[in-house]
Formats: sequence, structure tokens, C-alpha cells
Amino acid sequence: MKNRYEALLILDTQGRDDSLKDIVDRLEAEFQKEGAEIELVQKMDRRQFSYIAGKLDAGHYVNFIFHAEPSLITKLRGKFKLDPEVYRQHYQRLRPKEERSAKKLAEAK
Repeated sequence: MKNRYEALLILDTQGRDDSLKDIVDRLEAEFQKEGAEIELVQKMDRRQFSYIAGKLDAGHYVNFIFHAEPSLITKLRGKFKLDPEVYRQHYQRLRPKEERSAKKLAEAK
């Protein structure tokens, strides 16, 4: 059974801001190649870290919302851990998206 997940990736793009779109496209293709169905990709801009815990002081945040088998998360973690452009990664299981009908929306108002 496929679950809905959110992956927050922090990208190391030092010295190559112009290729951010290429990096995000490549990562999206990696998700799809492994069998994930991408629902949404949010590019959340470059942000400074609140404290420096490594070699970077800022990174580009990208949020992927996708549907996948639970075993795929372990594969993705291992794959992106070896990717030099992925600085940090965090995965979270989301609730299934509820389809609200027009009738229910009208009743809620």
C-alpha cells in the first residue's frame, strides 16, 4: 500500500545557484525512477541556518510531496546520503489527502 510522504531536502548549491532548477529536476527524476509518484514540488528559496553545524551556513530548501511504498524511504535516504548536492534530508509520513466534495464545502460554511 502506498503512503503519502513529505521529503524536505536542503541542497548544497554553493557557487552554482544558476543550476538549482537542474538539480531539482534531477532529484524529481530520481524519486520517479525509484517508483514514487510526485504530487507536488515546492522550491522554498535559500535560507540561512539558525546555527552552523557543518560546512554550510545556508542552503536551498526543496519540499517534495509524493506517494510511495514504505520500503522506498530507506532506499531514498541511502541514495541521497551519497549525493553531494543533498546536504540534509528529512522524511515524514502525511495523512491521506481528503477529497472534499462541493456539498461538504457548502455545509462547512
